[in-house]
Amino acid sequence: MLLTVFKDLVKPQWRAVLEELKLSGETSVSDLARSLGGSYMAIKTHCEELTKAGYLVRTRLPRAEVGRPEIFYSLSTKADALFPQAGADFTLELLEGVRLMFGESAPEKLLFQYFQKQSDGLEKRLAKLQTIEEKAAKLAALRTQQGYAGFCKQDPDEPLRIVELHNPLQRIFERYPRAVTMEVRMLEHLLGCKITRRELHGGRKTTPCVVFEIH
Repeated sequence: MLLTVFKDLVKPQWRAVLEELKLSGETSVSDLARSLGGSYMAIKTHCEELTKAGYLVRTRLPRAEVGRPEIFYSLSTKADALFPQAGADFTLELLEGVRLMFGESAPEKLLFQYFQKQSDGLEKRLAKLQTIEEKAAKLAALRTQQGYAGFCKQDPDEPLRIVELHNPLQRIFERYPRAVTMEVRMLEHLLGCKITRRELHGGRKTTPCVVFEIH
């Protein structure tokens, strides 16, 4: 049920707890232990670890009879990211549907609006910065929050660069290459200077690293 990448990385016991809570909703430690075939203390330990990491919400309810309060756990909103979401495939299908309904240029018009909205939001965050270096560093940090895994770099005798190690829009760009130009134009507008975009490929099956040289 979890995304494949998390199945490979998450401890099997954590995975079992997360998937059981996804199916059953808020559940007591006692019921989780029965469902998963583990001891009360082992399941409670896993739940506490996941709660500390922000993936579970812990609730303590007093018992009607004598005894310790019952502890319940449920998934937090942070845990949503561990399960499949409507991602690139969904977006590509929507864009293809738009093309069939409104014509060949419709997907690119929609992508243009996307970058315009992105630009408007980022421009407000950069407005108080004075130098290109400050803006580039801030822009790299903001885009990292969006999943681009970027940083700003300037070596002696080299132009200022924003290096991005992951591109969430890679599959969109493969289908709609003109969107690459839209992104570059957006960055040029935000920084107020010319930008050259280069892709550095590390191998056949790796996502290319993207370098924006700022002139």
